[in-house]
Amino acid sequence: MADPNLIGGFAGGVLIGLAAVLLLAVNGRVAGVSGTLGGLLTSRSGAERSWRLLFVTGLIAGAALYRLFYGPLPIQIQSTAPVLLAAGALVGWGTRLGSGCTSGHGVCGLARLSPRSLLATVTFMLFGVLTVYVVKHLF
Repeated sequence: MADPNLIGGFAGGVLIGLAAVLLLAVNGRVAGVSGTLGGLLTSRSGAERSWRLLFVTGLIAGAALYRLFYGPLPIQIQSTAPVLLAAGALVGWGTRLGSGCTSGHGVCGLARLSPRSLLATVTFMLFGVLTVYVVKHLF
């Protein structure tokens, strides 16, 4: 019997890949969440805003459907609100600095064999590991 978490992770990966391929094939756009959300907030064109709104709505609806069928995830947040806000601000700043986020570079950019995305993804992962080490072992 296969592990349900393994099946869920595999299915999620397939759906993310399918969504990225469809967005690129139908709209000619890369499925980067930060760029899509940023464009939704700044875009003036109706057509441009429409696909971005559908994309973001799909992300939220997917999480809501998961919760509806499986209940809330057993996550315990062990940080304070100021730390979480600072972390979110740093992530936002990093996505601007790196010209994209892990979904744009890590999923779509690597699939297109982009050297820039490879460098960005390695940098994301390296600093993620470094941050966890510093927070867990030095503080």
